[in-house]
Amino acid sequence: MSDVQDLMSLPDDKIDMIAATSVLQQQAGDIRQNKPNWAPYVQSQMISQEDYNCVSALDKDKKSQAQYLHDNPGQCAKTFLNLLSHVSKDQTIQYILVMIDDLLQEDRTRVQIFHDYAIKRKESVWAPFLNLLNRQDGFIVNMASRVVGKLACWGQELMPKSDLHFYLQWLKDQLTVANNEYIQSVGRCLQMMLRVDEYRFAFVTVDGISTLISILSSRVNFQVQYQLVFCLWVLTFNPLLAEKMNKFNVIPILADILSDSAKEKVTRIILAVFRNMIEKPEDAQVAKEHCIAMVQCKVMKQLQILEQRRFDDEDISADLEFLIEKLQSSVQDLSSFDEYATEVKSARLEWSPVHKSAKFWRENAQRLNEKNYELLRILVHLLETSKDALVLSVASYDIGEYVRHYPRGKHVIEQLGGKQLVMQLLGHDDPNVRYEALLAVQKLMVHNWEYLGKQLEKESEKGAQGGAAISGKA
Repeated sequence: MSDVQDLMSLPDDKIDMIAATSVLQQQAGDIRQNKPNWAPYVQSQMISQEDYNCVSALDKDKKSQAQYLHDNPGQCAKTFLNLLSHVSKDQTIQYILVMIDDLLQEDRTRVQIFHDYAIKRKESVWAPFLNLLNRQDGFIVNMASRVVGKLACWGQELMPKSDLHFYLQWLKDQLTVANNEYIQSVGRCLQMMLRVDEYRFAFVTVDGISTLISILSSRVNFQVQYQLVFCLWVLTFNPLLAEKMNKFNVIPILADILSDSAKEKVTRIILAVFRNMIEKPEDAQVAKEHCIAMVQCKVMKQLQILEQRRFDDEDISADLEFLIEKLQSSVQDLSSFDEYATEVKSARLEWSPVHKSAKFWRENAQRLNEKNYELLRILVHLLETSKDALVLSVASYDIGEYVRHYPRGKHVIEQLGGKQLVMQLLGHDDPNVRYEALLAVQKLMVHNWEYLGKQLEKESEKGAQGGAAISGKA
């Protein structure tokens, strides 16, 4: 998978042959067998004689249809758009959409027939199809969406911003519909759209990446898994997006899927995402951080397991070799602070050695102030949002150690809302969380940690002497 440009030239259904068995394609096969009788439409004057003649000519064998399209492109576009606006019966709308989709699928340059007609008439080519997204019939809605995707990706004209925002928002929302039988079709539209660089940032603005990650972190079948990871893959061909990708926690989620997946196609596409996240960023520091994040998420171990298997796919072998080399070299350069920062950014805190290392905190506490308190903000955010007792315990401990070794940080933690959140954890159900929160609160409250330590030692000694005196009296 060397270049997304190669992908752009592939016929759409070559990318994933399983698409032919999707619910939408199965239903389209049935709809093709039920040709409408066009005569009553012209007799009742719902459509013109001109449109009747055109649709009748198009509704024949492929050779006749192709010739008629070639000779009458403007009339064909006009008739299809007229039919969509004048016919209301679901079954007929379904058939018209299948006709349009089929003729575009046979020759993608035909999208220009619709664009040219709309430009000539100074009308929107998008509105007739986008309006259908409001229909109740699931097939109509998703076939209209498929046609919109082809018009947006295969023509010379890009989709205007307002229509693009509406369409991408609609696709994103459809991904989150519970038990959506058309989810594969929605995924295919996104696979098409996100191959166009101009559409990628628009997808980010509708919070698209977060939605993909949210769905991938739940249990979905391998086909949907593949499609959504494919979407992430094409997004990473943009260097800016490749740099920002792990802010959405992409690496931990894909690392989990990689360790569980038995499907080669899913493995292949995840490795391709990981490679792009290292290869595409223009900032070498970001690429390094991505490598460290992969190491942190146990990707190296998984790569070594995969290396033992035989793959016929050369892309997999090449990506494995690339990733193993990059991850090994990043481990050699890894400082304890890099390791800590990566763990915090992954939001998967555990009792790794750096947390309990006094040397680490002495040397690095002040570094938590870097990049506008980036790591502290993440720790505070975890205190507020995490449901994991281990994460809450470690985050509380780290905040305590930060202020212990950098007393001026108490004000920072208070400003970020961390003090209040730690205090709330004093009432947490988990005893470990309560214990670490209590220690953190003590460190936040005390003015001189060394003084407190000496006082505690004195109190301890007094207690021991008092105990001895009492036992002597007895």
